[in-house]
This record gives sequence, C-alpha cells and structure tokens, in this order.
Amino acid sequence: MKEITAIEFNDVISSGQPVLVDFYSTECPPCDALAPKLDSLEKLFGNELVFVKIFRQGNRELAEKLGIRSSPTLLFYEDGKEVCQRLAGGIKRSDIIREIGHIAGKEKTAKILSDVKPIVTEADVAILGAGPGGLTAGLYLCQAKINTVLIDIALPGGYMATTHMISNYPGFIEPQPGYMLSHNMSEQTKRCGTVYKVAVDVSRVDLVKKEIVIDNYETVKAKKIIIATGTTPRKLNIPGEQEFMGNGISYCATCDAKYFDNKEVVVIGGGNSAIEESAFISKFASKITIVHQFDKLQANMEAQEKAFADPKISFMFEHEPRSFSRNGDKMEVEVEELKTGRRKMIVSDGVFVFIGLIPNLSMFSDKLRQDEWGYIKTNEDMQTSIKGVYSVGDINSKKYRQITTAVADGTIAAIAITRELD
Repeated sequence: MKEITAIEFNDVISSGQPVLVDFYSTECPPCDALAPKLDSLEKLFGNELVFVKIFRQGNRELAEKLGIRSSPTLLFYEDGKEVCQRLAGGIKRSDIIREIGHIAGKEKTAKILSDVKPIVTEADVAILGAGPGGLTAGLYLCQAKINTVLIDIALPGGYMATTHMISNYPGFIEPQPGYMLSHNMSEQTKRCGTVYKVAVDVSRVDLVKKEIVIDNYETVKAKKIIIATGTTPRKLNIPGEQEFMGNGISYCATCDAKYFDNKEVVVIGGGNSAIEESAFISKFASKITIVHQFDKLQANMEAQEKAFADPKISFMFEHEPRSFSRNGDKMEVEVEELKTGRRKMIVSDGVFVFIGLIPNLSMFSDKLRQDEWGYIKTNEDMQTSIKGVYSVGDINSKKYRQITTAVADGTIAAIAITRELD
C-alpha cells in the first residue's frame, strides 16, 4: 500500500477515485494484523478503489481533526467526502469487503470474490490461536516432525503481545516487553517448521470433521485440532459503549495510550490488567481516574503499590459506570456510587476498559463440554469432549490463567498428540 502524509491527503481523496485510508500506529498489534489483509484486498480490488495508509503518530493534527481515536482506523472516501462505516480496532476482512461492496457494488464485488479459486491444505495438526499456548504446542509438534498449521485472526502473541511489560516469565531477570516475548516465541516456533496462516478470518470450523475454512476460500483439513483461541475483553454493555468503541473507548493501552499526552483518562477496573496498564498509561496521561466496583483492588500487591504511589492516579472505589457520552472532544462517564445510588459525571479525554475476559467460542458450532462460565473442560491430556480435539490456554476451565500455565497446556497437548500420531 502506498503511504501518504497529511500534506497529500486532500489531493488523494479528491482525485476522482474512491479511496480507502488506513490510519495506523507502530507497536500496535491490531495494525500489524490488518496490514496483510489490506495488501491481499488491494490485489483484488485495486481497480475499484485506491488503497493508502497514513502514519497516525506522524500526522496527529490530521488524525485529531478527523476524530480518529483508535488504531487502526479505516476511512472510505468518494469525491472527497467520507462514505461508508468507519472501521476501527480488530478489523475483520469480511467487514472491509462489506464496505468495499458499498462502493464497488455488490454484484461486482461478488464477481471478483468468485474468481478466487478455493484451495485445500492438508495437515496433521491445526492449531487455532497463536497465543503462548498455541505457539508452544506448535513448537513441540514441529520439533517432533509433525506437519502443523497455526491459524490466527491476528498476529502471533495473543494478549501477551499487547501487554506492556511482563515481569514473571521465567528465564528473564529484567521485565520483558510483551511484544518482544511474543516475537521470540513466534520466531522459535516458525523456525522449526510450523506453517503460519495469521491475520486471516476464520469463516467456518467443523471440529468433528477437523476442517477449518479461512478467508472463505482455503480449507485446512487436519487429523487433530488444538483450540487456543483465548479470550476477548469483557464489555460493560452499558449505553454509549458500542457507539464510542474505538472512538473514545479503548481496550488496549499499548495501542492507544501514546495519544493521551498530557490528557486525562478514566480506567474502568481494578484487577491486574487495569492496574498494570494504568502504570503504562501514566507515562503519557496527566491524570488517571480508576473506577472500581469494590472497596479494594484485586491486582497483585506489587502493581497496587506502584499505583498508589503514582501521583497521577486517583481511585473511585465502590463505583460503577452506567453510561458513556461525548461533549465536544470530551468523553463523559456517568458513574454510580454503589452505597448511596448517587450518580455523577466524570469528564475526560478518553476511557480504557479492563474488566476481565470472556472465552472465544463463538466460531465453534460443535458442542464442547464447558464449565458454568463457558470455559472448555478438558482431561489431563488437554483433550476436549470431541475426539481428536484438544484445548489449551486461557480458554480452558482452570483456576489460574497465566502465560506460564498456557505454555504448560500447550506442552501437554502437543506431547499427547505426538504419542497418538506415532
């Protein structure tokens, strides 16, 4: 994709051709995951619209003028005017195609897509998810000379890649940036021979037949499947959240904290993620207000001590958010004091939500045995209730969810599969 700057922007969008503009950032896993999707779509639809990208950090004035509040953000233009729906955050390939269809026309879009010839890939093991559990399973399997395909809708690393610093992974004296630990794990697994199919859309999964369809044209057929799809940030499901998601409300400090230099933000949550990410946000923001429903934090003591010692961070205990709204450039959070029921508004420049995670099971139509919270139940070998299907990492029903426990799950599943296939 051609890269342009703010100086070129108006000329490009007014050139007479429809334009797709990608505002991206560095150190942004969703941006990195989006890039190969856009490259492949440009090859398909390059005659229908122009694909360009703009470095958001280097063109802040333009990004702020356009109201871009999340990385990445896709905008579509015709005749100099913005059209279609803006797309932000973890953008699916199918969502981009849908918006392109509004510009190119549904019939032409369907015709272009129909010319893409379907292919079939055979593998011994297909791993769904490239977090630490999936990467470890891939490493052990490829070292055992087992033909393994690793599939992920994003780039390798999972939430490990978006974590600012990781201080409790064995083997490192100093805390490690999450993206570097992800990179090292991924390169190690790739180097031994695991085939990567990442930053793709998973169109359909049949766990019984062991078939995974990606991007609506490639079918991966395997003898065994490992589920390592992890979790997704839990939503508050209150008024305004959906409307301002990626447009004032963020779930990724690594992606968006850098855009809050000398600004005020609100953080929702009081667990490890909320408190540790607040420490990262504090490098940029002038003030952080943490809103937490309980009378004390649930984060580990080291993280708590740092937060309480940070003069930029203040706390609103026993409060819950009830709605989000915007007043000009400001985000407004309506909070309720749980003891009294009184409500008031907190005005800030942005909101970060870290209130826990939910298991990523929506892509599976086959019924898996789950616990009461929706996590997958397995036996000691990580086998699920469906024959030939294993599950590892945070999606599993277990007491503790850490990078180290995900790595252990991946190790166990890979060794069990290796013995079965031998």
